Amino acid sequence: MDHLSGTVERVTFHTEDTGYSVLKVAVRGRSEPVTVTGRVPLIHAGEVIAASGQWVNVPEYGRQFQADQIETTSPSSRAGIEKYLASGLIEGIGPVYAKKLVAKFGEDVFDVIEHNSARLQEVPGVGKKRRLDIKSSWEKQKSIRDIMVFLHLHGISTGKAVKIFQHYGPTAMEVVAQNPYQLARDIHGIGFKSADAIAQRTGLALDSPARLRAGLFHLLLAAGSEGHTALPRASLLSQATELLALDPSPIEAALNDALLSQELLQESIQDTLLIFPPHLARAETDIAHRLRHWAALPPAYPPIDPAKALAWLQRSHHLELAPSQAEAVRQALTSRVLIITGGPGVGKTTILQSILRILTAKHIRPILAAPTGRAARRLSETTGLEAKTIHRLLEFTPGGAGCQKNASAPLDGDLFVLDETSMVDLPLMAHFLRALPDHAHLLLVGDVDQLPSVGPGSVLKDLIASHTLPVARLTEVFRQAAQSRIIQAAHAINAGHLPALPKPPPPDCDFHFIERDSPEAIAQTILHLAAHRIPQAFHLDPLRDIQILCPMNRGLLGTANLNQLLQHALNPPGDWSKPECDRYGLTFRLGDKVIQTRNNYDKDAFNGDIGRITNIQPDPLEILVEFEDGRQATYLSGDLDELRPAYAITIHKSQGSEFPAVIIPLSTQHFIMLQRNLLYTAVTRGRRLVILVGDPKALAIAVRSASASQRWGGLLHRLLLNAPSPLA
Repeated sequence: MDHLSGTVERVTFHTEDTGYSVLKVAVRGRSEPVTVTGRVPLIHAGEVIAASGQWVNVPEYGRQFQADQIETTSPSSRAGIEKYLASGLIEGIGPVYAKKLVAKFGEDVFDVIEHNSARLQEVPGVGKKRRLDIKSSWEKQKSIRDIMVFLHLHGISTGKAVKIFQHYGPTAMEVVAQNPYQLARDIHGIGFKSADAIAQRTGLALDSPARLRAGLFHLLLAAGSEGHTALPRASLLSQATELLALDPSPIEAALNDALLSQELLQESIQDTLLIFPPHLARAETDIAHRLRHWAALPPAYPPIDPAKALAWLQRSHHLELAPSQAEAVRQALTSRVLIITGGPGVGKTTILQSILRILTAKHIRPILAAPTGRAARRLSETTGLEAKTIHRLLEFTPGGAGCQKNASAPLDGDLFVLDETSMVDLPLMAHFLRALPDHAHLLLVGDVDQLPSVGPGSVLKDLIASHTLPVARLTEVFRQAAQSRIIQAAHAINAGHLPALPKPPPPDCDFHFIERDSPEAIAQTILHLAAHRIPQAFHLDPLRDIQILCPMNRGLLGTANLNQLLQHALNPPGDWSKPECDRYGLTFRLGDKVIQTRNNYDKDAFNGDIGRITNIQPDPLEILVEFEDGRQATYLSGDLDELRPAYAITIHKSQGSEFPAVIIPLSTQHFIMLQRNLLYTAVTRGRRLVILVGDPKALAIAVRSASASQRWGGLLHRLLLNAPSPLA
């Protein structure tokens, strides 16, 4: 192994994700700087490095030093110190003040900043504010450097190290040393396997109780991301044995200890022993208790004669309700809780408008909410009333504070309307119900045949299946809606029938199937449709109005590959006026359409929010995203794993949204995801145009595949416990 030392002249490339760097290093005795490549957590011009590795010849770049290990120290020469301070590392110091400070204090400038910062004001132009900024930034950078080096030694990439420092601050090293598994719970992007690798580096035994409990918790949380609120005990132990690579007996002992301390809960439901994380078991119990309680109460509205109210509504608003619609309105006026469910075109919007018109005329205060920004905006447009996302309504706050609106500080209103309820997972529904006042009336609206929530639970399905709450299930498709082939196709698919596909389609047809026999041909057709055919024929904006919906992320027809193709076609690289950056294997470019992939309360950005990149600041990297409702969020380098391109998104991510035009690839390549409710959900996302592109076999498989995987949990069981008689 060779050794090399010198001063960093320039940082040509450095990625925070992996720490990989390309450096130009001035080495004593050499007239030209040497190119050094390797991994280092933090690096700045002017620093001194000591590297171990080997010389290699790279055809494109020539002779380089490929370092296996790089150690850095602060610069000691005047030139190195000036370059280091001028790098922008320390807030308040740029090239001008770096020169001034070195001229005044020479090699002692670091000591002055750290131990005698008041002297900085001896330099012309440095006032109290700049001096305090310099001191604060110096201390922060020193703390970050110590933590970064420590984390790198434990195999953590720089990008993740930044997140760890942001979350824990100065205690980061202590957390990693004492309980590395805490990282998997607290830091997005660090899973159990990463935390386990760190734990092994710190010498933790493979059969350590802390490791075994962490493995069990990880499996239950991972099950939550697949929709489960619990796992059968036998299944949990089997998965843990595989994950932890140990015999079952110590794992079972660890599970029993966790149950004894009530870190986990065990219940027998329908003859199956289920293991719950306590917060999900509490959420189920809370939902069941509150809904059973409310459903048993009479409405607390002012006196309303439903027949007279319906007559007034139809007369004053020139409206004619079908018998099924009138019955749903009557149920809403005579029930404390009501579920309204049905597919597209069955009149859910008309019913909701009718209920709100009658009740607001009686001075009832309605509060409207939906799970996503898009759904809330659509609800507001159709009702003419303000609608908020559930998170905004509950005043979710960052930093672990949770909901400002809760049982102790309830919401103010009389009737609470929750739209797109099929999307609402168990924890969010529990938070929502806890925040309702005692006198509340509740109207849950949604399509139970769509995909269930991305998070744990199948709340709407369980509420309907329990028969403990009144339900208005609408099936009649009304005349005007029935003219839409999108709605015809959606109902056919939901009934297990192939949609009608006349050849040739009529001129005003809004639903099409384009046959293509290979994934490559499907991808090229989608590209042509999105970039050329649809914008020209329907005058739709390819970025704002057209959405590609994929069954999955991977494969030639997954979101990852289609996003690359669509980005190149719809937002190609430009000149200096269109800056871009590469992070986490993705290119982010000014003007890109992007989607937020998890809830981030600090940014007021939530899973599924779609926006556009409106500004990129390259150094330090800062990306500004404007979401469709006008909200803006700033992303630093370490945050970019929360963003993905959104030219193509998964069908799951599209829940609660509508788009003017939708394109859906269908291929047997996605066999495992070809499910009826997935296709039904995708088709019902399109407002003006839906185009399926692919293999007729794949369409037939999806329509026939009605079985959805079972979600383990106990909400239905809890709803049925001591349940009152089914309400009319």
